[in-house]
Amino acid sequence: MRIVFAGTPDFAVPSLRAAAQRNEVVAVYTQPDRPAGRGREVQLSPVKREALVRGIPVLQPESLKGALAGDALRALQPDLLVVVAYGLILPKAILAIPRLGGWNVHASLLPRWRGAAPIQRAIEAGDDETGVCLMQMEAGLDTGPVLLSQRLAIGPEQTGGQLHDRLAALGAQTLADGLGLLRAGMRPVPQPQSDIGVTYARKLDKAEARLDWTQPAAQLARKVRAFNPWPMADALLAGERVRVHGAIAIDAATAAAPGRVLAAGRDGIDVACGEGALRLRVLQREGGRAITAADYLNARGAQFVDAG
Repeated sequence: MRIVFAGTPDFAVPSLRAAAQRNEVVAVYTQPDRPAGRGREVQLSPVKREALVRGIPVLQPESLKGALAGDALRALQPDLLVVVAYGLILPKAILAIPRLGGWNVHASLLPRWRGAAPIQRAIEAGDDETGVCLMQMEAGLDTGPVLLSQRLAIGPEQTGGQLHDRLAALGAQTLADGLGLLRAGMRPVPQPQSDIGVTYARKLDKAEARLDWTQPAAQLARKVRAFNPWPMADALLAGERVRVHGAIAIDAATAAAPGRVLAAGRDGIDVACGEGALRLRVLQREGGRAITAADYLNARGAQFVDAG
């Protein structure tokens, strides 16, 4: 099959590799190169880097709207368009060009967590499981019928980054299964999504990563896990702003005001919350690296005791 692949971040790379097995990926669409990092140097997307290694032509339009975008895709004569975390809206006219339409690998069990950040929102909400769906694309936001799906349990201490990697691999396997069925002449049967249980995973915002000690500890612990490695939870701890890489909720009956340090030792730093307490285990000071709570306490010394 002649496949055009559209994707941008790390999550899409395993799916590109799966698409390139026993198929001809005639072109890769990815987001334009943009400045990133502290040095603001122009960076190639992970998908572009993979495509260049494989010798696949790369297209980076700012938009897929308009006749020129359609003409460019049509010239590639694709049988199928595979989209994985591309980051641009695909107009209905674009989806109509490939003979088999467009397939999308989405990191949730649809219709739950449609939208931009399904991995992090699933952890933040306390879901026990998630998964991936291979979806036939249509004009709506992740509303198309599901072709194949696979479930995956969410571990009790799993971070957003860890779950991301597991789902990226599972998504690639699900895509490979779907392409294998196509090659065998058995096109997956589209199953319409239910109207019940629809939720939306809004895009992550740095502003929401700040921990509010008035919230329940269990909720904050989920946020710490969900936002690791980005945007990373941060909090005011005994007068200092720190980033929180690892934390767990503990039962603590206390009348202390939210944000008050209850205990500090080798196991962590316990902070009173609206309900229970949050034990901070891995922290990062401004300009530093991630360290254990014990090392953090050693670094602050008497300053922490006085401020706490």
